[in-house]
Parts: sequence; C-alpha cells; structure tokens
Amino acid sequence: SRAALSLENARRYTAELRTVESLQRSLLPPEGADLGAAESAGSYVPAGTAAGLGGCWYDVIPLSSARVAFVIGDVAGHGLAATATMGRLRTAVQTLADLDLSPEELLTHLDDLVVRLSATEPQPDRADGDGSGGVVGATCLYCVYDPVTGRCVMASAGHPPPVVAGAEGQTHCVDLKPGPALGVSGMPFEPVELHLAPGSVLAFYTNELVAHHQGAGQDQMRLLRTGMDTAMSDHGSPADIGRTLLDHVLTEPPADDVALLVARVRALPEGATAAWRFTADPTVVARARQLATDRLTGWGLEELTFTTELIVSELVTNAVRYAGSPVELRLIRDKTLICEVSDPSQTQPHLRRARLTDEGGRGLFLVAQLAHRWGSRYTASGKTIWTEQPL
Repeated sequence: SRAALSLENARRYTAELRTVESLQRSLLPPEGADLGAAESAGSYVPAGTAAGLGGCWYDVIPLSSARVAFVIGDVAGHGLAATATMGRLRTAVQTLADLDLSPEELLTHLDDLVVRLSATEPQPDRADGDGSGGVVGATCLYCVYDPVTGRCVMASAGHPPPVVAGAEGQTHCVDLKPGPALGVSGMPFEPVELHLAPGSVLAFYTNELVAHHQGAGQDQMRLLRTGMDTAMSDHGSPADIGRTLLDHVLTEPPADDVALLVARVRALPEGATAAWRFTADPTVVARARQLATDRLTGWGLEELTFTTELIVSELVTNAVRYAGSPVELRLIRDKTLICEVSDPSQTQPHLRRARLTDEGGRGLFLVAQLAHRWGSRYTASGKTIWTEQPL
C-alpha cells in the first residue's frame, strides 16, 4: 500500500508538471519571427520541478511604420496561477503596444493594471512558501526598434537590461537603470535611447539566467558576454546564438524557468523610404499625389497607384484643413507599403459613419476601406496617421 501511494503521488506530480509546462508553452509566441526590422528567436527552459515552473515570457510585436517591439518579463510566483497571470500580462502588453505608446508610458499603464489585479485578487501567504499566485513584483522590459532611423528605446520595470553585440562583435550591457517592479511602487520609469547599427544583436533574458548560482551574478554576466562573443564570431542565426548562450551560462538545471530572446536588427534597404514636407496650402495636395505616384512608379508598384493617391489625398487634405504647417508625407516600402502623414495637431482622428445629409466625414472611412491596416500615434511634435497596403 505504501508503494502504491508513492506511485500515485509520483503520477499526479508528473501530470501537474506537464500541465503547467504545456500551459506555459501554449501561451508563448512561436520561437522564431522574421520581420523587416529584425530576425529573432526565443527560447524557454522550464524548471526541473513544478515548484519553479511558470511565470516568464517573451514576445515580438510588429508595430506601425515597420517598427518592432521586443518584450520580456517574469511574474512573481510559480505554478498554474503564475502561468495564467503571465498570459494576462502578455495580452495586456500586446493591447497597449497597439496604441503606439512610448516604453515608459506602456509600463506605467501596465503597472496600473497590476495594481488593480493585486487589489482584487487574494495574495498568497509568502510565509508558508506558497508562491502559486499573485502578480505583485512582476517584472517587464519593453523595447522599440525603428529600422528607418536605427533608433532603439527601452524601459524596464525591475527587469535586467539586455546585452548588445555590435555588428563588429563588441559586446556590452545596456546602461539602463531598471525601475521598480510592477505593482510595487508608483515611481516613473526612465527610458534609455541608443542607436543600433544594422546587424547588431540584442539578448533579452530573465533574471534566473544569471542568478541561478547563489552569489555568482557577476560571474554569470561574464559568462553571458563571453557566450555572446563566441556566438557572434560564428556569425550564426539568432537561434544559434540563443543555443550558444544557454550552453555557456546554464551549466546546471535552473531552479526557476528561464526565457531568452535574441534579436538581430536590420535596416531597411537604401531607397526604401521617401519623405516630403509641405506647407498647409490646399495646392500642395495635388503635388503630394504626384510625388507619391512617381515614387511608386520608381518602386515598380504601379498597381497600388490608384489607392495610394486616394489615401494621400484624403490624409494630406485633412492635415492642411485642420492641423496646419508643417505637413509631412512619408512612404516606406517594407513587406507592406506604408503611407504616413504627420502634422502638428495633437487631436486624434476618429472613424465614424457619415449620415446621408452630411457633407463631409467620409474621408477617414474611405481610407480605412482602402488600407489593410491604419492607425495613428502621438509624436513629439504632433501626431502621425499611418496606413498599410499589402504588396
């Protein structure tokens, strides 16, 4: 009877471990992503026991204007509750990313969400060692890369900064001061901005990768940088770099699960963008249409001329009529054709259905029907309305 009880306990423990790991993996994105801005590969290493399993995640989110966001985070606690909370936070980050917020603003909104979740859900009793629930103390790092300018901006909520390897092989840790963990404090998050050359590699990781040896954090960081140097010398893919880093650093099974995201950034090819600036004069609308048509002809995209002319005409006309000077038009040829119109107004457009008696109000609706995707975002000097058309 004792042997039978032990076997039953082992069977139930194994089933629980497989359930948590299966749920964790199902909530993570595909391991590889190949975008115009970057090629990335994610790795997830589960803990050896259910006591350390669940809670960390990574994500690669395409943004407007060919940009891309890299996300990595870790939820305090383990087990099914931590895994479910991780899925909720990942969904929240994707929703906030669609609003085109800056990294520090996004983390502020995510911090508010964690505070509300913590106020409405019972927290585990830390004294009994049960970390199977709760979101207070979750960490997250959010990074945005623009392949047109090479500008990279990131902010951290209690998460360690990434390691960067230049195209020539120089490796260093980003000088980013992590803010407080999510749900712990109301302090603001400080962003850091850097310029990345094409071919640079970013390695985002959870804290357990460099802290699973007690008191050996500096040694693990040295191993991480050494592994990055070795991987860069081999000129491997992000997936190869990720495997090399894990082989160098994880010399023994981790007590907690580990997430690693490796991304090699790219720049758009020369001639893939075209930009013009106009004054707020109604006569510039025809010139904007002509310039866009000439550019599409040079790219060999004549089949998109009619729809692009309509989109440019409507967006530039609205900017001239309601926003004022200067009005900027930019076309980007990536995996889609991106059309942007920027103006100094902070008023966001809203899609509405015009009534039969209305003389206006149909322009944005027409743009939404012609484009595959569209949206708007705030900038330092106003706002940008963007559209995407499939090639």
